[in-house]
Amino acid sequence: MQAAAAAAMAAHAILTASPSSYTLLAPVSKPVAAHHQPPALHSIFNGVKLPLRQSMASLSLAAPSTKKPLTVVAGTKKAVAVLKGTSSVEGVVTLTQEEDAGPTTVSVRITGLTPGSHGFHLHEYGDTTNGCISTGPHFNPNGLTHGAPEDEVRHAGDLGNIVANADGVAEATIVDTQIPLSGPNAVVGRAFVVHELADDLGKGGHELSLSTGNAGGRLACGMYHFPVLFSISSCSA
Repeated sequence: MQAAAAAAMAAHAILTASPSSYTLLAPVSKPVAAHHQPPALHSIFNGVKLPLRQSMASLSLAAPSTKKPLTVVAGTKKAVAVLKGTSSVEGVVTLTQEEDAGPTTVSVRITGLTPGSHGFHLHEYGDTTNGCISTGPHFNPNGLTHGAPEDEVRHAGDLGNIVANADGVAEATIVDTQIPLSGPNAVVGRAFVVHELADDLGKGGHELSLSTGNAGGRLACGMYHFPVLFSISSCSA
């Protein structure tokens, strides 16, 4: 019995000297007055109870939690162009790129067109000081001839045709890999132009087929501005 008491005393000394991760703490169940503190903690070792300091009651056996800083995993870049012209043709074109090396999605809505197909291109310059003629030729960083969007040989700015309905409204979604929003070939600061006629995609045999697609006059144009939104698509906390 003396050995058990000595062992209990040793365990009590260890518990009062430093916090323990073992479950050796238990409240003593006995009636207390309302003005008293909560039940005192005791160490229980081999049936022998010894009182502990009240400060031990504040020990937490749960692992401490730490907050992680917000980390941006991916972002979306967007740019917008508002198309205007001397005619009643006008519209809005929005570009969205999820990743720097990923494709760009072009969302188009243009009103005031004649029903049918109209050439739709990205032009070299964002200059509209002299109307849409100031936007220059098609954006063509690789020095190739005009073609269809799916052709290997094409201008980067060759986006084919958009089609207006009977009300003169053209809505389209184009996904393309040659018109990024960042990098040396970024479209920001250039201009989109909608044309009077259908683009023959370089296959019409006209003298202008391999340069403009023989798409006729420029009805409306608008310059793309710097990305207007960077939205967090996912994050960890």
